[in-house]
Amino acid sequence: MKKELKKLFVIINPISGAGSKEKIPDLIASLCRERGVAMQVLKTEYAGHAKELTLNAMSRGADCVIAVGGDGTVNEVAQNLLYSDVTLGIIPKGSGNGLARELNIPMDAKGAVEVIFSGHTSVIDACKANERIFFCTCGVGFDATVSREFAKEKRRGSLTYIKDVMESYLDYQPEVYELHINNHTLKEKAFLITCANASQYGNNAFIAPNADIRDGQIDITILSPFNALDMGPLAIQLFTKTIGKNSKIKTLQAKEAQIIRRKAGVMHIDGEPVMGPEEINISVIKSALKVFTPENKTFVADVQRRINDFFQFFESRIPVRIR
Repeated sequence: MKKELKKLFVIINPISGAGSKEKIPDLIASLCRERGVAMQVLKTEYAGHAKELTLNAMSRGADCVIAVGGDGTVNEVAQNLLYSDVTLGIIPKGSGNGLARELNIPMDAKGAVEVIFSGHTSVIDACKANERIFFCTCGVGFDATVSREFAKEKRRGSLTYIKDVMESYLDYQPEVYELHINNHTLKEKAFLITCANASQYGNNAFIAPNADIRDGQIDITILSPFNALDMGPLAIQLFTKTIGKNSKIKTLQAKEAQIIRRKAGVMHIDGEPVMGPEEINISVIKSALKVFTPENKTFVADVQRRINDFFQFFESRIPVRIR
């Protein structure tokens, strides 16, 4: 489906790395002038501000809102666009960029902008964890603990994340969870439970390789407790999209699910740590969001994207501040 742009708003998280090198507003403005498209740039000033700016843009007749930032910024913008005629554009400038990677949006600003102005749109599902909206994953257990520790860091980057994973693993104790899925009740002692709308967390870490962001289903990945010797194979399988073959992994699929734990605690929503209750109700919001995506995904393009991701991984070893 093609969409012709008339009036767009660009919402930028200034600490996300959208800095002076790429001049993203100038890049967008140039294409807007060529096409006679009205444009306004809005910058976030605090956590949650992107939500307010998005609602403001919609009230002023936006037909597209472009989110420039990490997964947190994209989530804040996108959750206000559900079931509207306003299309989301994504220029990924985060440490994980889960939704952008899932939709094969280029990681470089120029490529991402070209996707938006090509006009091709897709309709994707969203999900809800109690009253919180997510687009890629939410979860409890170890990944939520790591997201909490990572959020405390003054500097972000791959090395910082690996450090937090290793330090958290040493102290982490798996919990027992009760799950209600497809009219069945399960009790599982789990290292983590991830509810996936998309196949990955971000950074091409595929926790639910078979998840489809358009199928109206949630893929629920349960990772059983494991020892230190299992860490290497699990990490390799996570990044090679083969974790489903691991004997410690159980995957279930449903339109809705309930997770019950012994007490309230941290959970993550698209990588952002939040406090959650003992009972977490998960559901799908089918065909909820319009987003600009590449028109065709070819084998060559996919290989090129993975090569670019490889080089950007090493570039990201220089930590940057980002929400």
